[in-house]
Amino acid sequence: MDFQGQGRPLSDEGMDQICSTLGVSEPEVWAVLTVETRGFGFLQDRRPQILFERHIFHKLTKGRHDSGHADISNKKPGGYAGGTAEYARLEKAMSLDREAALQSASWGIGQVMGFNYEVAGFVTIDDMVAAMVTDENAQLLAMANFIQGNNLARALQRQNWVSFARGYNGPSFKKNEYDTRLAAAHAKYKIILPDLAFRTAQAALLYLDIDPGPIDGFRGRRTRSALMQFQEQFGLPETGELDYDTERKLLAEVFSA
Repeated sequence: MDFQGQGRPLSDEGMDQICSTLGVSEPEVWAVLTVETRGFGFLQDRRPQILFERHIFHKLTKGRHDSGHADISNKKPGGYAGGTAEYARLEKAMSLDREAALQSASWGIGQVMGFNYEVAGFVTIDDMVAAMVTDENAQLLAMANFIQGNNLARALQRQNWVSFARGYNGPSFKKNEYDTRLAAAHAKYKIILPDLAFRTAQAALLYLDIDPGPIDGFRGRRTRSALMQFQEQFGLPETGELDYDTERKLLAEVFSA
């Protein structure tokens, strides 16, 4: 598996679907997404964001692979490499036990653990991984299904961050101030929401190896500079703005296939 697709970002339809499914507004959704993955579900190479959990692999394989493979099979959490390096850990584990390895990673924008594939709405772990590769809409729907399946929608509706954090992130959520960070992110998004069209443009720039800064849907100096670099490269007026011609050319270059 190369785990690589087009890396299509979240659309308005995808956001509307999860809000309707969970009975919440956008600020609640963005709070969870921001704390889980800093708000974007793909790496620069268009593979889904993952985090490989060696203690889960240890548990699923009953410790059979611990000896000589402590980096990817260990009763203690840790050993994280981050970013694309997480795929090296995943692939090493897959060479030992493919299905257990895929179930031992958290996937996409909502970082849903693979072993939760059924509650996330899939028949097999392969179905879940394929959805994670497809686009952020599919990643988001998996997260919504997981939230519903674990009876967390009501806590999210009420913005009961302690209850939600405990159910979504586990009993050790306080160590990372998960509930506090959710509350802070929610307060931010109640004031201003990301522009999804602008966020898609930021993702496209990232895929072209033009650094736009965070993929957050907000206009800033780094994104303006990245747009100017793109405009210069393709002979467009160097305004630093996402005008019609710039957006059309940018999306055609990145998502036309």
